[in-house]
Amino acid sequence: MSATTGAEVAVADRPPRSALVLVALVTGAIVANINLAVANVALPTIGDDLGASQDQLTLVANSFALGLASTVLYLGTIGDRYGRKLLFVIGAVATVPTSMLAAWAPTVEVLIAARFLGGVAAALVFPTTLSIIGALYRGRPRITAIALWSGLGGGFAAVGPVIGGWMLEYFWWGSVFLISLPLVVVALVIGLIVLPWHSQEERFPVDHVGGVLSVMGVGGLVLWIEHLDDGWTLRRWVNLGIVAALLGVFFWRQTRARRPLVSLPLAKARTFWVAFVAGAITFGSLIGAMFVGQQFMQNVLGYDPFISAAVVLPSAICTAVFGQVAGRLIAARGSQFTFMLGLGSVAFAFTLMLITWRTGASIWWVLIAFAFVGTGVGLSATPASRSLMNSVPANRGGMGSAFLDLTRDLGGAIIQAFMGAVLAGAYAARVSKELASLPADQASKVSDTVADQLTSSFESASSVAGQYSGTTAQEILAGASAAFTEGKSAAMAIALVFTLIGLALVFLRYPGHKEEEAYFEKVQSGGVTEQGAPST
Repeated sequence: MSATTGAEVAVADRPPRSALVLVALVTGAIVANINLAVANVALPTIGDDLGASQDQLTLVANSFALGLASTVLYLGTIGDRYGRKLLFVIGAVATVPTSMLAAWAPTVEVLIAARFLGGVAAALVFPTTLSIIGALYRGRPRITAIALWSGLGGGFAAVGPVIGGWMLEYFWWGSVFLISLPLVVVALVIGLIVLPWHSQEERFPVDHVGGVLSVMGVGGLVLWIEHLDDGWTLRRWVNLGIVAALLGVFFWRQTRARRPLVSLPLAKARTFWVAFVAGAITFGSLIGAMFVGQQFMQNVLGYDPFISAAVVLPSAICTAVFGQVAGRLIAARGSQFTFMLGLGSVAFAFTLMLITWRTGASIWWVLIAFAFVGTGVGLSATPASRSLMNSVPANRGGMGSAFLDLTRDLGGAIIQAFMGAVLAGAYAARVSKELASLPADQASKVSDTVADQLTSSFESASSVAGQYSGTTAQEILAGASAAFTEGKSAAMAIALVFTLIGLALVFLRYPGHKEEEAYFEKVQSGGVTEQGAPST
């Protein structure tokens, strides 16, 4: 399919049957977002049933994002070459068996593997949804379509755990991984009917070497960060060196490949790289807040899975509502202003979590904090999406959408891994400190096995408490709650620092409204080439 022929599909500002096109694409995004977040609500139950440690629970939560983040650059380019609808269909079909494998996983290791494969399936679906929007829509309809895609797609990420919390009241933990199956069938059927098989793709040689390097480099980086709490051993330094070398070779390859996965001149634009970094911080903060918050509400505040998921609903509602508000703000004031409002809201939310989320905290503080997180994500998601897609030509939609996916998945994996590592490390340190302060006669009664269980995770400490009765059990649970709260506060402080860095970056480096719009117009009219210079 030539670029010229593909362009004919998108002559108008919107495609035929635009409403159904958006239903298919937004539903596909919702499926990926639900599967990304739905494991969090079931983590305590999974920990009890499969005997998973805190590190393994972090892997359960992160492995989906790992599969998506590590493959999305490669698969986005393949979509640009062989057809975005083709990848959409393959990914939608593959979502079914991977979700079922996760639902009936007999061990935590199988569950982690199933979640990873589900992430790869999502990497086939998610980037193509935004690429197709970028190819089929223009002007104001494109802003509206992106606002719907980012607002509803992101908002429903919080609805999935609510449904999952309700299902955990009546079914086994694996049922939460089946929630998205009806939606993926809807997206697949409508997509097969209304989506064009080609949308401004080009025939070009795919950089398979670069693709493999990107998978290994990005995947290795996420895995390395996930094990931050292992300490700075020689092995850790060696692994870091290997990851750095892989990423270095990948970027070197991008300067030599005939058609690189990442056009470095395009990526150097401030509208691109600042939007990528700020978006990664925003989405990563949301995912990290859900990851830590779900465990805190169930372990410390004592909420059941349904209530702990339901209190996140303000985040979903505010994300959807303020995603649409962001579209209007961008048109009137530009992306920089809208971005800063969003990041400021997220920073305020983490400040509330840091100060008010304690043992016995009122549910109102939980609801208010999640409302501000959702507001911030809604305001930030639309400018991030639009900036990344408008900074590249339509035939490079796979690159733009892949980087947007990385804001969610790489950003989510990195910040969630940081928060998970800090949580696990602070929790273990507090419990170890408490054990070390025990009188000698009490310390002698604590075996090494029991000590390992107490420091492993809250779920393991709760299991130990179940072996005792009366005051002893209460003291163990109170100590574990205090340790988890301390770990939660340390994790939220890390997220707050990241958010403030993103806010400062947007303020200092992202271009103003007029400069931004002028650059986007230049890109879309062909005034910027792969070499980053004006075309002649």
